[in-house]
Amino acid sequence: MYEYIKGKVMAIHPGYIVLENAGIGYQISMGNPYRYSGSLEQEITVYIYLAIREDAHTLYGFSRLEEKLLFLKLLGVSGIGPKSALAIMANEDHEGLIFAVEHDDVGYLTKFPGVGKKTAQQMILDLKGKVGNLSGELQGELSMPLFETDSLALSEALAALKALGYSDKEIKRVEKELKQQGMLTTDEYLRLALKLLMKK
Repeated sequence: MYEYIKGKVMAIHPGYIVLENAGIGYQISMGNPYRYSGSLEQEITVYIYLAIREDAHTLYGFSRLEEKLLFLKLLGVSGIGPKSALAIMANEDHEGLIFAVEHDDVGYLTKFPGVGKKTAQQMILDLKGKVGNLSGELQGELSMPLFETDSLALSEALAALKALGYSDKEIKRVEKELKQQGMLTTDEYLRLALKLLMKK
């Protein structure tokens, strides 16, 4: 129904951004909304997927068309809904995801929130040979730097992890390492946290 929306980033929250277009503010769920921390009040293009349920119409957004296409592939896997697919997409090592699918790496796939062994095996079964063509086109964009206070940036990043479905126990595991990094933006904290969670 929607391919993309072009508008100004008016607000950033742990699980979504508000994008204004023609006087309407669209709430768009994203894996890492803080990648747009340097784009407040600036016009951007967000590729959109609309999920319709009886009780909600939810917009999911991506910075590149290739990311949206990978998200749609994940939705085709039995047992993976939009929220789970978004949590998988939040970790920007999409090359690692594709490699794991193509090489039957169940252990890597089960590191994503909400993905157990059965779902990981289903991902391999449903996606193997179907996502390799996206490889090389999915490198995450770097956000523009924005000065933030350490405590605010870190707390926002931890809230974003919670919104993605990571447990309190998993978040606490990486929080200590994040605190040792010094001054980072929310986006940088979140990217690092996602990498750390995939290594645990």
